[in-house]
Amino acid sequence: MVVSFAFRFLAGRYHATPFGHHVNEGLIEWPPSPWRLLRALISVGYTSGVWDGIGPPTAGCNLIEKLASELPHYYLPPAVGTHSRHYMPTAKLEQGQEKTTLVFDTWAQIENENEELVVTWSDIALDDAELSMLSDLVERLNYLGRSESWIEGRVMRNDEAIPEANCFAEGHDDVPDRNWEQVALLAPESAKTYKTWRATRLEEELIHLPLPAGTKPTRKLLNEREKIKKIYPDDLLDCLQKDTTWLREHGWSRPPGSRRVFYWRRSDAIFISARKIKIVAQSRQRVRAMLLSLTNNSRNDHALPPVTRALPQAELLHRALICIAAKIGNVPEELTGRDETGKPLQGAHAHAHINPLDLDGDGHLDHILVWATSGLDIKAQAAIRAARKTFTKGGIEPLRLALAATGDFEDLVKLVDEYGRYHHGQRIARLTEPVSNWQSVTPFVPPRYIKMRGKNSLEGQIRSELSTRGFPNPTSVIVLAPSTQHQSVVPESGTVDKNGTTTWNHFRHFKLVRQRGPQPVLNCWFAIRLEFESRVRGPIAIGYGSHFGLGLFEHCGDDKL
Repeated sequence: MVVSFAFRFLAGRYHATPFGHHVNEGLIEWPPSPWRLLRALISVGYTSGVWDGIGPPTAGCNLIEKLASELPHYYLPPAVGTHSRHYMPTAKLEQGQEKTTLVFDTWAQIENENEELVVTWSDIALDDAELSMLSDLVERLNYLGRSESWIEGRVMRNDEAIPEANCFAEGHDDVPDRNWEQVALLAPESAKTYKTWRATRLEEELIHLPLPAGTKPTRKLLNEREKIKKIYPDDLLDCLQKDTTWLREHGWSRPPGSRRVFYWRRSDAIFISARKIKIVAQSRQRVRAMLLSLTNNSRNDHALPPVTRALPQAELLHRALICIAAKIGNVPEELTGRDETGKPLQGAHAHAHINPLDLDGDGHLDHILVWATSGLDIKAQAAIRAARKTFTKGGIEPLRLALAATGDFEDLVKLVDEYGRYHHGQRIARLTEPVSNWQSVTPFVPPRYIKMRGKNSLEGQIRSELSTRGFPNPTSVIVLAPSTQHQSVVPESGTVDKNGTTTWNHFRHFKLVRQRGPQPVLNCWFAIRLEFESRVRGPIAIGYGSHFGLGLFEHCGDDKL
């Protein structure tokens, strides 16, 4: 019968050093050797209570012996070899300071954490008791290799499709080509082979200490014979349970009952560096939005830029994206907002909007949403993916950027925070889901001089901005600030004072003028509430600087429909 079990690495990391090598050599045992797998099953049998301290029951002994009688083959998920360096204390002083030694911690980083390592024995006969015990042992394994290698194991069902092997022992029928490489793994001998070998070795050793015929042997002779017998474990199961201290004490350079076996694996089974991202390997479809996370080296969220610096942070990222796109190739019009001749694009503001966001609600920017009504093409996506850092005023070190999500807004609303909660997705939903009532998140800055009435009045400019972006005409436009700065309203974007009323004083601190680019005709701001006759899907961003974080709206929470 075919027996396979699969391991999923929960942290995406596998730490293990091949037998006979020092950890500082930086080698990774990939795949896990058959010897390591059997020792792991024996260990979890003791630690999880599957069997008691006396040892495994008959079914457990038979299971281990049957697994040792055949070499398994593997399916290896793609992995990258990486390492970290640590200066460990040695508890020794030199010139009044404690000495340290450099230690390497090398591991295989699994590229897809949901992909499983599959180990398969093609032809072993397990009865129901042995198969049940194997399932119990594999499912109770919580790490493989070093304790950092958290795993989730399972015995695969008979009806499951087993992935094609990409690592197999040297005696395999297929002859590998130049795209394969050899790797030496430690594997157990069969129980019968070890028993025969042990009997032969004891006979050779004890021939020099024969028992006297017709007389009682001396205690010294018996002790010497017993010492020699202790050098050779009783059976294969005993061999698999010996630790390094025992091996050194008895002079073994390799565990008794083990052998070196050459396995063939793909040459790219483990990369020594991260795979390079190629544009041709990415999806050629447009995506509506991409979300970048914003962090710093200290991981202190309160050291991130305040929400009032949404405009300059968006402008800095925009300049970086233009530079990155220029290095990759032609700069896409989604990022520049201009056509091939350099003229501004005409139409409903289809080029990219860059909206720095505060998704955790602490008053500091932690994400940047890049979106476009017409979608982002492959070149724009490549530039955004390649962005690794940005800067902030007064910052000593650059801020780190990482791609958090990509796709339609329906995908982004499912985003969870670092604790597995849907807070981030809920915040994005307030910017994108269809509702009839909308309210300012960032200040609205009028694009033209304000007149008393007509299309250039404040309300006329807001209605015009909405129309040019394809939104319906609102039933009402309510100015919440500054003219009604202390009016009691429902909004979540305002600041609630001690009297329970909502104020918009924090809007006074927003940066409203771009460092590069056209200046606003009026350096003033407004908080606006929009009411539509029917539900309208966001995002809504209007006015001066609307492509750089200003004039953004969210729904109020009191939708009338």
